[in-house]
Amino acid sequence: MAPKHPEITVTLTGHDGNAFAVLGRCREAAAEAGLTDDEIAAFMDEAMADDYDHLLQTAMRWFEIR
Repeated sequence: MAPKHPEITVTLTGHDGNAFAVLGRCREAAAEAGLTDDEIAAFMDEAMADDYDHLLQTAMRWFEIR
């Protein structure tokens, strides 16, 4: 299944993998790609709704993850 925003690539490999770092990278990539504040807030709400695994799964549903 293709991500919601396949044009937005978030590189996580080789970087700090804690939840705050992952959220920050995703938020930064989304903002740079021009997503609205509401879209970014929707991603953040969904990503933070559960545990770390849920965060990673949400990131993969929304963006191209490398």
